[in-house]
Amino acid sequence: MDRTRRAALYAGLFYIGTFVFSIPALALYDGIVNDPNFVLGAGHGGGVLWGGLIEVLTGLTGIGTAVAVYPVIKRYGPSRAQGFIASRTLEAAVIFVGVLSVLTVYTMRQDFTAGADAASVTTTANALVALKNWSFLLGPGVMPAINALCFATILYTTRLVPRIIPTIGLIGAPLLVLSSVVTLFGGWAQVSSTATLFALPIAAWELSVGIYMLVKGFRTPSVATTTPGVPADPGVTALVEA
Repeated sequence: MDRTRRAALYAGLFYIGTFVFSIPALALYDGIVNDPNFVLGAGHGGGVLWGGLIEVLTGLTGIGTAVAVYPVIKRYGPSRAQGFIASRTLEAAVIFVGVLSVLTVYTMRQDFTAGADAASVTTTANALVALKNWSFLLGPGVMPAINALCFATILYTTRLVPRIIPTIGLIGAPLLVLSSVVTLFGGWAQVSSTATLFALPIAAWELSVGIYMLVKGFRTPSVATTTPGVPADPGVTALVEA
């Protein structure tokens, strides 16, 4: 297996990983996010710890997608390739902020005693949950659009994958940003049927590009798209267009 096929394989696995890991977190966080008195309750706290672990994996696999494809795409869009790594890293950092906030509430729940000021504890916990909600809006709610603008534009011009795949991402990016802006100003809830509808194209882009890279790898790029002065990657040019 040549290095380009290996890069596509790893990137595909990481992309599918981000997609799979991002699904169960909302359900696992349901109690802590939707119950204002969660911190005053007793017991283990449901799936908060599992939700935190899954979100950490989401962030790490997200970084992995950019690191895996960087050696290939830097030849066709070096600035955008660097931007892809930066945006993925920033997305993971914002996700980690949200994880830290819910884990702090979890710790407060475990350490809460009858002698503590319930009102103060609840206010602090609700503030941390608000931080989690904002991080969810600005991380998974905005950064996937930036990721698509960096990565999908390279794939579209080079045809490393069929153009329909990055086209879906380039359509989904502005829709996701629009939905996030509307949510920011209270137009609709981030977890709602309308927001989900606006997020579907970007989700379809990430799933489809992940599956294609995993199964097919990269197609032969156009020589004209290679950065001037940078020789074409022999691993890429050796691939047969599917």
